[in-house]
Amino acid sequence: MGIAVRAVESIGSKTLRALRATGPNARFVGDVLASGRDARTWLGQTMTQMRRLGVDSLPIAAFIALFTGIVLALLASYSFTGAVPLYFVGTLVEKTVTLELAPVLTGLALAGRVGANIAAELGTMRVTEQVDALETLGYDPVSFLVLPRVVAGVAMFPVVVGAAMLVAMVAGGTTSVLLLHLSSPEFLKGVRLFFQVFDVEYGLVKSASFGAAVTLAGSACGLRAGGGAVGVGRAATSTVVYSAICILVLDALWAVTWLLGREAAP
Repeated sequence: MGIAVRAVESIGSKTLRALRATGPNARFVGDVLASGRDARTWLGQTMTQMRRLGVDSLPIAAFIALFTGIVLALLASYSFTGAVPLYFVGTLVEKTVTLELAPVLTGLALAGRVGANIAAELGTMRVTEQVDALETLGYDPVSFLVLPRVVAGVAMFPVVVGAAMLVAMVAGGTTSVLLLHLSSPEFLKGVRLFFQVFDVEYGLVKSASFGAAVTLAGSACGLRAGGGAVGVGRAATSTVVYSAICILVLDALWAVTWLLGREAAP
């Protein structure tokens, strides 16, 4: 009984802390949006962050997409055996990769790589008083440090996810040809059967929102870090957790929005 009571108290206290953080987080997002007016400060840093957040993340995204495509093709063939024509493997791979797995799996991977990196970098700058030095020199830390990373995340997450989609499709097709004895024209027939441009657009737009969530979470946790190296570590860990939660919540919201949009369409 005592354990249950302590568990409820712990959940309640964490819920209250999360609710209390809503106001400061909303103000932080507002400050980020407002700092967009100072283009001379953030624009010069954006290209560097686009390379670090986007181009440098392509290998891990390609690695994840490679094995995702292989596993999808094999599982689809197992599910379709004796019931559905095998060329529907291409359909399942295309729909699953573009609509869901490429954006979500890549976003979760980049939450660890990109989000934790941002939190550690900004957290180190905070505890070593480099952020205070920027303010002393007349720089707005949000405009100079945060906005370039947010813009880079929104711009480059779709690029990385688009590359992951392509790799997963090629991996799924190659697996179908080599292991499932499905010809390339048959696999492509399945891909084209129910393909819509919306599938790709939906995945890319969704991934842009993931990029905003990950970079905002990393920046907020990093700038609030305190207590030396321990505080920086906590900021990086919190960023990964919050980013993963945000990605899953946004994924559900996009799905609900899409469903409601379809029902409202004539």
